[in-house]
Amino acid sequence: MLQRFLTSAYKQRTLLASTVILFSAALAGCNTASTLNPSETLTEGYIIDQEALASIPVGSSREQVLLAMGTPSTTATFDNEVFYYISQKSYRAAAFMKPKVIDRTILAIYFDKDGKVAQIANYGLKDGKIFDYITRTTPTGGKDQTFLGQIIQGVSKAPTSLAPSAGPGI
Repeated sequence: MLQRFLTSAYKQRTLLASTVILFSAALAGCNTASTLNPSETLTEGYIIDQEALASIPVGSSREQVLLAMGTPSTTATFDNEVFYYISQKSYRAAAFMKPKVIDRTILAIYFDKDGKVAQIANYGLKDGKIFDYITRTTPTGGKDQTFLGQIIQGVSKAPTSLAPSAGPGI
């Protein structure tokens, strides 16, 4: 009888221990941080390294910029060459939603005709407008028109009839 009681108590303890282990494993599998908060912040593009940026003062060569900063996101050649390093952060509340851009940074490095750094500008979004963080200026609005465009616009605003003249009795 005692043997039967001990075996029954042993089985109960084993069952209780295995139940506790399985329950603990099930709770450990629940990661509430990711399941309750499906939002995510995405970072894309070039991450600006401030030490690398500090190593290229005005007057540095194009090669020094490439060695310190790496290949630019894009370049432009209007009057002189410009390297653009572009990055952005976007946020989406759930994986199936379209991300919304919350921050965009554009580092522009302007070169003179000799291939030396002439100016460094750090543009970003501020109140939905392009903003230069270094000089703290916002480009002015308006149109940039060529000389011919200004003439065509001026002709289109000219009066279509002559000014009224004085009548015969005056």
